[in-house]
Amino acid sequence: MMAPFLMPDGYRRPPLVALLRESSLAAEAGRLAVRRGSDRRARRRTPYAARPAVRAAEPVLLVPGFLAGDWTLHEMSAALRAKGYRTYRSSIHANIGCALDAAALVESRLERIADRRGSRVQIVGHSLGGMIARGVAVRRPDLVSGIVTMGSPMRAPAAHHALLSGGVDVLRRLSRVGIPGLMSDDCVGGSCAELSFGETQEPLADGVAMTNIFSRRDGIVDWRACIDPDGTAVEVRASHIGMAVDPRVIDQVLAALHRQSAAGLSVEVDRGETA
Repeated sequence: MMAPFLMPDGYRRPPLVALLRESSLAAEAGRLAVRRGSDRRARRRTPYAARPAVRAAEPVLLVPGFLAGDWTLHEMSAALRAKGYRTYRSSIHANIGCALDAAALVESRLERIADRRGSRVQIVGHSLGGMIARGVAVRRPDLVSGIVTMGSPMRAPAAHHALLSGGVDVLRRLSRVGIPGLMSDDCVGGSCAELSFGETQEPLADGVAMTNIFSRRDGIVDWRACIDPDGTAVEVRASHIGMAVDPRVIDQVLAALHRQSAAGLSVEVDRGETA
């Protein structure tokens, strides 16, 4: 059972019928295919020498959601690279383990990227990935200049569909019989859950921007839990899963990254902190 503090008053699980909204994933993937075809044709018509060679100042780390891996954000990464961003994978092959362990992995990746590029990093996180990103940003503002979350229920992590709870329960049961690397009881109802959730509720440091992308059509989590008082809320019309591939959402992610970077948030990383 998930700890009561993960479901504060004012939030609720999406009803069973809400899951039907996720069927729009097919249309969202179709829009992506159309966009990719259009972009390819435009590239063919543009001489190589005339193509823009602008490189965004800050690198971007992408963090996948629960039960997902880096591959789920491949299309997002490709779109960002096409606009000049250097993108990096989180090295999370399947986000099914302890959130604190995942956060430690993300923090380690940030240290290496920041050291290599000499700047802080922006993070794009989908669902649980956005919650992990926010916790890391609280702890290491020297590494993070901005966050973009997509459907991340930071205000109430337990405000998710019962189907997702079933997945959590399976992982907990497998963890109890000794299978390592999986989400345990402590991760959803003990000190681990308390620490992880507590970090996502702390205010962000000055100089760390955040954009929260949410959808009222989200069939997996309560969209109200995705809006953080420290962030800029941006509403889209997409399913929860489809946020990772819908070109309209990708456009909003690009706009948020550009806005946060243009705000003068790029600073030289303190190499002494990350060595």
